[in-house]
Amino acid sequence: MAVDASTSTVEASSLDREMAGLDALELSTAPARSRLVRAGSALWPKLAAIGVGLLVWQIVVWSQWRPDYVLPGPAPVFSELGSQLSQASFWHAVGITLQRAAIGYAVAVLIGSLVGAAVARIRPLRRAIGSLITGLQTMPSIVWFPLAILLFKLGEGAILFVVVLGAAPSVANGLISGIDHIPPLMLRSGRVLGARGIRLFRFVILPAAMPAFVGGLKQGWAFAWRSLMAGELLVIVANRPSIGARLEFAREFSQADTLLALMIVVLLIGILADSVFSFADRSIRRRWGLIESGD
Repeated sequence: MAVDASTSTVEASSLDREMAGLDALELSTAPARSRLVRAGSALWPKLAAIGVGLLVWQIVVWSQWRPDYVLPGPAPVFSELGSQLSQASFWHAVGITLQRAAIGYAVAVLIGSLVGAAVARIRPLRRAIGSLITGLQTMPSIVWFPLAILLFKLGEGAILFVVVLGAAPSVANGLISGIDHIPPLMLRSGRVLGARGIRLFRFVILPAAMPAFVGGLKQGWAFAWRSLMAGELLVIVANRPSIGARLEFAREFSQADTLLALMIVVLLIGILADSVFSFADRSIRRRWGLIESGD
């Protein structure tokens, strides 16, 4: 009996060591990279893409596919961009465009969040307008402008109307998708702990749906920005200079270098906004344990 007990003790000790080894393997993580290395890893693909894009652009110009006054090369366009950046009127136009974007997007987020939360939690409402939200999301924003001009004339209201309708469905769908993917066990746990109604939504549903909701916010911003640029090209308000208005004037006066310089500004603002949303998305997913901390 003493021999059997000794053998059992040895086997148990061996099993403990093996389990401890497996736990160590599972818990081991890759060494954290420094901020400089991570910044370099994120930056070089973008710089390479910009370099390739500029090279392709210059090759097209060298091919004489179009005259220089119709399609100028990168050098005169960036020279014009520098000139634009030194003008106070340019920054005034950028300010008006960003102000419109901020107001329209804020209203779209408010409406989209309320509609998304209601549709996700109220079944009859979901059956009634769930498909309608997706249908509105797929409609090109340009389609709304005839109605917007009829309703609001050629004014600020027409532009904001289209921006809100372009962004709100994406925000609502993002929140609906996030709520749909919450595990039922999490909801039951919240109710067992006493969370009901608004408290359940505030402390359980909204945090759990946040990753998908941020994705909807990001997509909503893309639709809002596209709708705003289309609106500013079609609806030029007197004494309200904007990027879209300057683009339209550059086209009318055949100022190709100015037109391309302003297009670069539109692209840079879009990239900057995308970087902000991507940072927020990664931070939330890292906090939820959806990605490794070193990434």
